[in-house]
Amino acid sequence: MRFDTVIIGGGLAGLLCGIRLSESGQRCAIVSRGQSALSFSSGSLDLLSYLPDGQPVDNLESAIAQLQQQHSEHPYARLGAQRVRQYAQQTQTLLADCGLALQGDVDTPHQRVTPLGTFRQAWLSPQEVPLKTQTRLHTGVVGISGFLDFQPQLAAGALRKRGIDAQAEEIELPLLDRLRDNASEFRAVNIARQLDLPEHFEALYAALRPLSEQYEMLYLPACFGLTDSVVFDRLNQQLACPLRLLPTLPPSVPGMRMQHLLQQRFTRSGGNWMPGDDVLRADTNNARVTQLWTRKHEDIPLRARHVVLASGSFFSNGLIAGRDRVREAVFDLDVLQSAERRDWYRDDVFDTQPWQQFGVRTDEHLHGLRHGEALDNLFVIGSVLGGFDAIAQGCGAGVCAVTALHAAQQILAQGGE
Repeated sequence: MRFDTVIIGGGLAGLLCGIRLSESGQRCAIVSRGQSALSFSSGSLDLLSYLPDGQPVDNLESAIAQLQQQHSEHPYARLGAQRVRQYAQQTQTLLADCGLALQGDVDTPHQRVTPLGTFRQAWLSPQEVPLKTQTRLHTGVVGISGFLDFQPQLAAGALRKRGIDAQAEEIELPLLDRLRDNASEFRAVNIARQLDLPEHFEALYAALRPLSEQYEMLYLPACFGLTDSVVFDRLNQQLACPLRLLPTLPPSVPGMRMQHLLQQRFTRSGGNWMPGDDVLRADTNNARVTQLWTRKHEDIPLRARHVVLASGSFFSNGLIAGRDRVREAVFDLDVLQSAERRDWYRDDVFDTQPWQQFGVRTDEHLHGLRHGEALDNLFVIGSVLGGFDAIAQGCGAGVCAVTALHAAQQILAQGGE
């Protein structure tokens, strides 16, 4: 099978790159093993919250200038502030075009409320997510009876410690009794499949209406809205006070909605979605990838002018840790890593961990390196890249988006090559 571009990995980076290419007329395929890390995310995206030395970021341009001095391997340091800003703004437009109603902007990061009642900086967040600027109101933090993945008492207590007038409440929803009987089934995604049904709206509304008359704001776990915001919008139209949603333990309803809408956009633009498949190996010749072999297609190779590796980090098995080294799973590309295993980690589990920055080495164009040589038609994007700590630096989603659009831009610029 022949394509203009084959993308390995169907998470945020792979989908953004695929949408950009498909909507520009390329015949593009995404090979996706299964659920990506996006389905386990909060639905909020970060761009850059902290520098490697721990300094908070309040200005993107100056932060990237410092990043280039502190850690030149960081993808942002490679691309520069102008490109990072440009691709971040393009991402905002692309996500909005996919039907994702997000609040935030590249120049105005915000503090979102977390399920633990703390604040975390974000670049973009779903409209449902409460922000720190909205916490002056008398707030009811509402749990669902028997639902253990969200603790309203914990969240309300943490908010009160921050001077916010918050109280924990709980609602009964008998329509969920079948799920409640099995703790493993009583999860946000399964609850959402019930509460998203039109016939169950009145029961949910009836449970929340009395509380909406007591408070100025309600927080509820994000247990509806798998594919759209219809239930959220209707509740906000009919309740006596505004309602906001907090993501729960994964899998996350807001993250799954983002995955669904991006995947839908990709296929509607003509992209070929290949789910439940693995790229097992690749053939190369003269520093170019010539064909890919997958588990499902067995003896039918995928051939493309360009290949994009967006396979994810350790979570998605894009990187695999052995006893002596970390390797990239498909091409055995060069990996940025500490030579000695004892230097992979620090004893304090809450400290920043060196292994978080392990990942594929590339040249300045994001071409993957193997034995120091660039593979000319292979681009590496997203969390499989090395040189950044997505958690400590708060830049995981931003790196995925920025590198995805940078790779797509270069592929399109090469035209028919």
